[in-house]
Amino acid sequence: MKVTAHVLDSHTLDIRPAPREREWMDRTDQRYAYRCLPLDMANAHGWELLCQSGFQAEWDGTDALEAIRVIPDPGTHAPAMSHFGYGVLTFHVPCLFRTEAGIELMAMAPINRPKDGIAALTGLVETDWSPYTFTMNWKFTRPGRVRFEAGEPFCHLLPLQRALLEQVQARWRPISETPDLAEQHQRWTASRGHFLAELPDPESAAAREQWQRGYFRGVDLHGCPAREHRVKLRLPAFTRASATDDD
Repeated sequence: MKVTAHVLDSHTLDIRPAPREREWMDRTDQRYAYRCLPLDMANAHGWELLCQSGFQAEWDGTDALEAIRVIPDPGTHAPAMSHFGYGVLTFHVPCLFRTEAGIELMAMAPINRPKDGIAALTGLVETDWSPYTFTMNWKFTRPGRVRFEAGEPFCHLLPLQRALLEQVQARWRPISETPDLAEQHQRWTASRGHFLAELPDPESAAAREQWQRGYFRGVDLHGCPAREHRVKLRLPAFTRASATDDD
């Protein structure tokens, strides 16, 4: 699958594979947040667009375009502006993304990067045909001031196969109709309760183990390994295309 960023002439684009690290996760005791493998893996799924300069934005709580005041850092131009009103801060993305047939891009909040006072809005762009650029928008959640630093992600890009969701066969059933799965879940629930009950005792096996690693190791309650279990993800960086590359 190819994803090409056609950068507009006289502009530059700062884009990177999303890293697994998060500052708030680094600050947890013994970095225990990284023990949550679903959280850790989600961090690195996709690419991040970065602010090329820092700025502050203030919203007075009203709907006019002038209700948001953008204050760039000295000697720079802010990468965002008030374009729609209603407390929406707009980043213009200086490139045109193109993907292969049937592939589109989800433009969304930087994953697992909560930001106080403002929330990113999600857009789905049909990048396999569109000759149009798109914007990344954030909506203030209350009047006040927010800051984006130079190098801070403002958009997360995730390629999606257009037909995939429509082809999903979504069903539900009582877990008791799948006896092996029900038995494994009951065993896990019991072991989890026992582990949490023992954990406060510094002399216990739970305290020595610190956390249960079954999912992280990719094994079920029978000890069987998952076939395609992953604990790391490394995505390619965007590189300069040559004149002979196919579009």
